[in-house]
Amino acid sequence: MVSDHAAGRLRVEKVHFGGGTPTIMSPEEMIALTTLLRNRFNFADDAEIAVEIDPRTLTAEMAAALGSAGVSRASLGVQSFDPVVQKAVNRVQSVEQTYKAVAGLRECNVKQINFDLIYGLPYQTVDSCVESATAAATMRPDRFAVFGYAHVPSFKKHQRMINEKALPNGAARHEQALAIAETLTAAGYRQIGLDHFALPADSLTQAQAKGILRRNFQGYTTDQCDTLLGFGASAIGRMARGYLQNEVGLGSYASRIDSGQLATAKGYSLTAEDQVRGAIIERLMCDFEADVPSIAALHKFDPDRLLKTNKRLTVLEDDGLLENEGGFIRVAETSHFLVRTVAAAFDAYIDHSPRTFSKAV
Repeated sequence: MVSDHAAGRLRVEKVHFGGGTPTIMSPEEMIALTTLLRNRFNFADDAEIAVEIDPRTLTAEMAAALGSAGVSRASLGVQSFDPVVQKAVNRVQSVEQTYKAVAGLRECNVKQINFDLIYGLPYQTVDSCVESATAAATMRPDRFAVFGYAHVPSFKKHQRMINEKALPNGAARHEQALAIAETLTAAGYRQIGLDHFALPADSLTQAQAKGILRRNFQGYTTDQCDTLLGFGASAIGRMARGYLQNEVGLGSYASRIDSGQLATAKGYSLTAEDQVRGAIIERLMCDFEADVPSIAALHKFDPDRLLKTNKRLTVLEDDGLLENEGGFIRVAETSHFLVRTVAAAFDAYIDHSPRTFSKAV
């Protein structure tokens, strides 16, 4: 239905299967789905197809199907290899199990591998973080994404089962994040922005060196496209001028699709100010610096509206988190881990949102 609404066959450069564990589909369903996408859209010859995988459930048949479907990148959830932590979060996964999944994927020509690591989990320590990162690095994935555990039980009900007293405090979370970063860089990875790490030859590393690194709500990316089409229940899409979201509930989503309607439930049209603020935030998150007057000029926007009455920015400068040279904002090297706090100084909505957010560190 989406392809029928488009004027001509849309060119596709990247496909990402996420939102849970896509590999719970059967191998035949995965091949049929990728075939359908290729028939409906104009895939670039070097289009990257990526999929999120739970190593605990990956079968040899699915690995082979992914290779046959042209999948080139797999993102594997690791989180932690500490058995105590794994038991606390109900995700028991051994190093051997993960290694077998990686080896199986590579044998099936899924050569690019990403790992997700998490700090701030219950009962996690600096030592266990280092041990997990060291074990993961020996498998030589191309990239790591290292995230802080977001404990928001009011939003994610299953988190109510976690013992909050076992969660590390802010200082401990920072020590864990720093320890993982030091372990991965010592193993030959380059730090990319706030929370990604990549091998020197990886495209993320090359994009960072060229100053063309991008960041969207999925993390750091080399994708330069203005359009992101979201498929599935709750999926978010991005257009040049705004966002769209599908029906969240599975029943509502299925009902819309079954009736022959697109599942779009709501959208947001970006204002001119939204776009310039978004561009500034992206450069801060990618480069730890942003030339606010230059970015504002590209958008034909008055930079004084973003700088002169920005009380958050003044406080952060007084605290030594950043330097402000005529609107050229540079995050202090010792404060890179707080770049979200600096970026928030340009978020016009952060004080007006009813949502509860996770910790910045």
